[in-house]
Amino acid sequence: MMKRRDFLGTVAAGVTAQAGAGLTRFQTACMTLPYAAFPMERALTGIQSAGYRYVAWGVSHRDASGTVRRMLEEKAPASEAAKLAARCRGMGLEPVMMFSTVHLEAADALELHLRRIDQAAAAGIPFLLTFGKTEPGQYESVIRNLKGMAGRARAAGVTVVIKQHGGNTATGAACARIVAEVGEEPIRICYDAGNVLDYDNSDPIADIGKCWRDVRAFAIKDHRNTPRDEDCGPGFGEIDHYKLLAPVMRTALTMPLACENIFEPLVSRPTEAAEVDTLAKRAREYLETVLRGLIQQEKTR
Repeated sequence: MMKRRDFLGTVAAGVTAQAGAGLTRFQTACMTLPYAAFPMERALTGIQSAGYRYVAWGVSHRDASGTVRRMLEEKAPASEAAKLAARCRGMGLEPVMMFSTVHLEAADALELHLRRIDQAAAAGIPFLLTFGKTEPGQYESVIRNLKGMAGRARAAGVTVVIKQHGGNTATGAACARIVAEVGEEPIRICYDAGNVLDYDNSDPIADIGKCWRDVRAFAIKDHRNTPRDEDCGPGFGEIDHYKLLAPVMRTALTMPLACENIFEPLVSRPTEAAEVDTLAKRAREYLETVLRGLIQQEKTR
């Protein structure tokens, strides 16, 4: 992991670059993904009861009959996204991000991303989350597809954010290279520190120092290499979230921190939704503690 001297250098560079910028407005959100084993409605009520004001739409949920269903099909009309967003807002949850559910290298990636952009716009969701396959290859397709969707995203007021997922998008540095090659403002980064440590075994604290200027959102998960190699909830793993968030404290942007993994390491996943609620609340409180300290420090600089 990054040494203290190197970390302080990264933070100092960030502070210098951000001099005069306002504090970042963080939105602590929970994805519905941790509730994939439960109906979508139960996911939303659980997230609301865990004290969140913001939600990120996951991928699929198991309904009461045991059938796994997409939260929102790729080819669903944009009006369905608008209805789902209205349901969320009626529960006091503002949707801030949704998954594309298609890899950037896929043959139909451009078509389906354009549909997802339209859905996000209809729902009033500012961020569309996407990523590449876990194996490298088809890099030119990634660039071509992102360039192809940039115009639609700009017109819709949606930012397509790439998160780390191995392969072409293994690290923040790799994603920053993609962003630079695409050269379009609506294409940015969602930082996933857990995946950087998991897929690439790279130090996310060093890595975010190479890409923080392009980061517009976070997919929050932690990771442990020992005693077992596995992802886990924030604060349960080996990632220092104080160091992780320090470079982006003064961007003057509104930035979601969406909890993707909230689970405890080494133990089985919960079988009761109420147990997931408890973990969701713990993740929120942990992030709020980290942010409270970092914000107070920034205000006294």
